[in-house]
Amino acid sequence: MVPLRGRPTSDDDHCGLVQRLRHGDRAAAEILVEQYHERVYVFMRSMGHDRQTSEDLTQETFMQAWRHIGQLREDRALAAWLFRIAGNVSRLYWRRHRHAGPVNIDDVEPAQDEADGAQRAGDRELFAGLHHAVGRLPWKLRQAVVLHYMDQLTIAEAAEAAQVRQGTLKSRLNRALESLRKEIVRE
Repeated sequence: MVPLRGRPTSDDDHCGLVQRLRHGDRAAAEILVEQYHERVYVFMRSMGHDRQTSEDLTQETFMQAWRHIGQLREDRALAAWLFRIAGNVSRLYWRRHRHAGPVNIDDVEPAQDEADGAQRAGDRELFAGLHHAVGRLPWKLRQAVVLHYMDQLTIAEAAEAAQVRQGTLKSRLNRALESLRKEIVRE
């Protein structure tokens, strides 16, 4: 998958940012948004939300993070904590809008950086097919794929973000990959 900009550069940067966030430093909050906005937005798009809803839910994710910053432990992975919030925000949206259901993946264009990366690699058609197949996965399997492969979280971080054990996340990834293999072979 296409690596996204905004990954913290080192553990020291991460710890310093977490400390500043916990002390209510608004400049640190701006850094958090700058580092993770694109990744959270792509996560929301990958979870089946349209552009405007993804932008709204991304903003809601950061507002929730700021409100609950006291719950962030310094030893906890910042990305996992933030994507746990993002997953909860997405899940709550779908609960409240059951009648709407996820957007048809054919109507969802990939986020610009994803599309640009695929074009640079010359794999736009392959990327579109893969994006389509991921979009048809059940929510829990799609979440696992997006967190681990697209957002590049470790198994431990992705499991924490999904609020499951590492073994459960690995199982979901295996089922998702098997489903994707079958889907791609079928096409």
